[in-house]
Amino acid sequence: MTKGSIYKKILLFSLPVFLGQLLQQLYNVADSAVVGNFVGKEALAAVSSSGSFIFLIVGFINGLFMGAGIIIGNRYGAGEEDALHTAVHTGIGFSLISGVFLTIFGYLITPTILRLMNTPINVMPNSVLYLRIFFLGGLANVLYNACCGIFQAMGDSKHPLYYLIISSILNIFLDILFVVVFGLGIAGAAIATVTSQYISAGLSFYKLTKVNGPHRLLIKDIKIDFDTLKKELSLGFPTGIQNSVIAIANVVVQSNINAFGDLAMAGCGSYFKLEGFAFLPITSFCTALTTFTSQNLGAGLFDRAKKGARFGIISGVALAEATGIILYFIAPIALRLFSNDPDVIAFGELQIKTEALFYCMLAFAHCMAAVLRGAGKTTVPMFVMLGCWCLFRITYITIAVKLRPVISTVFSAYPVTWTLSVIIFLIYYHKVNIYKDNIYKRAS
Repeated sequence: MTKGSIYKKILLFSLPVFLGQLLQQLYNVADSAVVGNFVGKEALAAVSSSGSFIFLIVGFINGLFMGAGIIIGNRYGAGEEDALHTAVHTGIGFSLISGVFLTIFGYLITPTILRLMNTPINVMPNSVLYLRIFFLGGLANVLYNACCGIFQAMGDSKHPLYYLIISSILNIFLDILFVVVFGLGIAGAAIATVTSQYISAGLSFYKLTKVNGPHRLLIKDIKIDFDTLKKELSLGFPTGIQNSVIAIANVVVQSNINAFGDLAMAGCGSYFKLEGFAFLPITSFCTALTTFTSQNLGAGLFDRAKKGARFGIISGVALAEATGIILYFIAPIALRLFSNDPDVIAFGELQIKTEALFYCMLAFAHCMAAVLRGAGKTTVPMFVMLGCWCLFRITYITIAVKLRPVISTVFSAYPVTWTLSVIIFLIYYHKVNIYKDNIYKRAS
């Protein structure tokens, strides 16, 4: 990432991330499509109602281990191989401990969380079953994210793609086998997902033990260096919190959607599956921007980091908006992947029409946050997201729904809060030179 064409490096890194996330979305969609078409709309509503809480957990995990990636990227850029070795083994050791904890904690807390989300009684049994099976894959989820973060911090986005290809194909095959052939219903879809997660985690872990490079994993060296862990968590925790507060706000949004009944839940759940595709260019460029920025700042290449950030932000925004425009016009056709019920489609289409043309705002906010994280300024995106996408969003919905109690009022909260965060990021970016004022020396 510190040598050669900036545009080529970012694009070549982003493409495998994009393809990997595309596959991940496809097997998430496969769950909903198989459940919606072969089990029924109540089962689809159950999968949808679990989605916000799953996003909360996975988002926190992703953010938490991003701190390790920032440290690893910086140390790689600076050529500090011993410190890099310590960071890799500390991250993996912490992932194993936290993965076991997540599995147990998530399984136990599932019914309580779903009740707090106002999950309808007729959907509750399936929601509990799906979410509890999902949490049995907690260890795999955490371990995969830790391994993937290490590969990406080193500039390798290809190996995570290879493992996602394998797990995605396996997940779709198992979805059909367990749900359609064996008739296991919503439990079959959850088992397929968890099985695939363990396969991808196992492959990633194994590859790390075989790579030739300073990030090679030696099982005998897996232990936690608490000074390194403290640095990784100091950078990763704010991002985890940022992802979580977004998800917490989405849980509140989901609670308001749940109040409109299971048809609204199914329709909006179908929309969120489609929105995941629009988010793909954002995710791929965000991952590239964080890695590119951290490595180049570690090497002291400030101008190169700035040029890369500009290119990544513009590209992410353009691709996200193009995706939003396409989704706006093909909404009814795309929603039929999940259900043929006209009411379910109507709810999903209304949400698309309200939000899709504002994906440029969503992309800009996320890409800017990625650049700031690469510079080690992880608390800035956290506070912006906390203020705009959590506190303001919840306040907006609480007040606006009372004044105009229709579901489109809930949907409008997204473009409003995306735009507000963009304004704040622009003000901060123009006031602070993040390329000269970064945390590399303090982090390493």
